[in-house]
Amino acid sequence: MISFGELEMSLILGLIYGIVGMGIYLTFRVIDFPDLTCDGSFVLGAAISSILIKYGYNPYFALLIAIMGGMAAGSVTGVLNCYFKVTDLLAGILVAFMLYSVNIHVMGGIPNISLMGAKTIFPSSYFELFGYSFSYSLIYLAIISIVLVAVFTWVLSTNLGLSLRAIGQNKRLCLNGGVNVKWMIILGVALGNGLIALGGALFSQQQGFGDLTSGIGTIIAGFAAVIIGEKVLPFRSIWVKLLSCIIGSIVYRVVTSIALNTEFLSLQTSDFNLIAGVLIIVIMALPGRKNA
Repeated sequence: MISFGELEMSLILGLIYGIVGMGIYLTFRVIDFPDLTCDGSFVLGAAISSILIKYGYNPYFALLIAIMGGMAAGSVTGVLNCYFKVTDLLAGILVAFMLYSVNIHVMGGIPNISLMGAKTIFPSSYFELFGYSFSYSLIYLAIISIVLVAVFTWVLSTNLGLSLRAIGQNKRLCLNGGVNVKWMIILGVALGNGLIALGGALFSQQQGFGDLTSGIGTIIAGFAAVIIGEKVLPFRSIWVKLLSCIIGSIVYRVVTSIALNTEFLSLQTSDFNLIAGVLIIVIMALPGRKNA
């Protein structure tokens, strides 16, 4: 049976990867751009945040620079697609491939940077509630998630955001209507990867290390957050869709954690990818409710 500590960590990871899911939602759903840059931009965010904190910079400043780094990576993907005629999937793969080397340089050639003892945005203290000790990381991440949902709900409701949403529905119609489709695509991919890099930066600060391999499986975790969230909250409102990414990610983490800790299944930690894949297939196969 899953312990309280494991459940708490599942909630923490669910909130972090829910932010990643929001970034993937922006690219895959809002602008209809199947972007595979995310595995690289997640590590880029973690690398930038870790190295800046290591050298004594403010952890909030490190988060800001990580977001900018992710947006730069996403912009390169968008430019390759829009101006160099590289297909969207290949553009993302190429940038993620190149980011591996970039991330090594950002981390100073060290594959793992420890943040133990360094100041991050997360306090190491706990608070008591209903007889249990909860980490303040949960509160901080919940607040960050709510703020991001509110901010991007507002952004996607502005004229700029409506243009982004429109190109995901019909690029040719937007082009005829005077919308600069290329710049909108670049902006959408940049915003999505900025959120993903923020997720990577938060992951490194909360876990206490930045690792070159931490981005493996990011696309699956983010995609799972999106599709599970759409099943749980199948409504049209943009704020519900953004919130559903957070809810879907939490459900994904909790369910996989429960499966790993169910004794009769006799599963090992190495079976995580198998469980995650089966869970996603099952969720996708379930009949969906009609959007309200």
